[in-house]
Amino acid sequence: MGFQSRRVRQSSTAPERSTQPDESSLRTHREPGVAPLPLFYWGLWSLLIGLGIYFGAILLSIVRLALLQQNLFVGLITKLLWISGFPTTIGILLITVDLAAYFPRQRRGIHHVSPPLRCKPLITIALTAYNDELSIGAAVRDFLCQPLVKRVIVVSNNSKDCTMERAMEAGAITVNEERQGYGHCVYRCLMEAAQWEDTDLIALCEGDMTYRAADLDKFAAYIPHADIVNGTRIVEQLRDYDTQLSTFMYYGNFFAGKLLEAKHLGRGTFTDVGTTYKVMRRDTVTNLLRLVQPAINLEFNAHFLDTALRHDFSVVECPVTFHPRVGVSKGGNVNNLRALKVGLRVIWGLTFGWGWLS
Repeated sequence: MGFQSRRVRQSSTAPERSTQPDESSLRTHREPGVAPLPLFYWGLWSLLIGLGIYFGAILLSIVRLALLQQNLFVGLITKLLWISGFPTTIGILLITVDLAAYFPRQRRGIHHVSPPLRCKPLITIALTAYNDELSIGAAVRDFLCQPLVKRVIVVSNNSKDCTMERAMEAGAITVNEERQGYGHCVYRCLMEAAQWEDTDLIALCEGDMTYRAADLDKFAAYIPHADIVNGTRIVEQLRDYDTQLSTFMYYGNFFAGKLLEAKHLGRGTFTDVGTTYKVMRRDTVTNLLRLVQPAINLEFNAHFLDTALRHDFSVVECPVTFHPRVGVSKGGNVNNLRALKVGLRVIWGLTFGWGWLS
């Protein structure tokens, strides 16, 4: 694959890793389910377009009143109010048909029994890192102190600082992913973690100290009910006041989560599509590695969840704590403008497919 790696094993008795997916994981591979058209999703968009046109007419009415011009925009306002009825009506009809015809069946389809786990399942942690020398050592030590954690793998995406050295000093296995981009880095994290057969679960996270190992106990409580437990930062009491997640990003992320929920109506409740922190069954990761597109960059988490749901893997959200970043942000949370661009690309991927983004 054209990459080089450096690894430090935590002990000389560490088990050998598998280089190929085991047969049991191959048997659990799932093809896309025979799902109906996402009428609710398209109905929601039609309804939003209709309401947008309607409130545009209202805004013009306010401007007319403010300028004391009774005849200004009258014709345009009338046309907009009349036009808004078409997408609004179509949206309501599509939503009604979906809720009446498909929603009960979709809800029944997600209540499958997940394979049992051992009493205290062990976890392999995979951390993404890019120029995180200020935080990576503390992040590695935090996770290694958690009783459920077997090992920590740090995947550096061509860091120019001492990220890999600090990670090794803290006790992590270190790997460098030469293909630049968040998607490539996450994909390499999952690939490296899935090779260890002595752990039942894989946790994906970041090495910037925005997330903490203490939340793994909550993930462990949720994972018996799902294939993937996705962390959500959309709980006000669990996030620090001064984080990189601005108010715009907070509600934008929530909106994107609800679009994902509308697209896969009946398959779960989703409020956060941008968080890296998630815990997955090892066989689930093995299967999804064949389905996701690593060339997708900052939108990879949304693509990952959308792909998992489309292939009938069950996803449950778990509220996690969220803390200020140590160091400088390099992802989609740099500023609101960049977050808007990422959000629009997520909406495009959910609506028209992810191929163009890769």
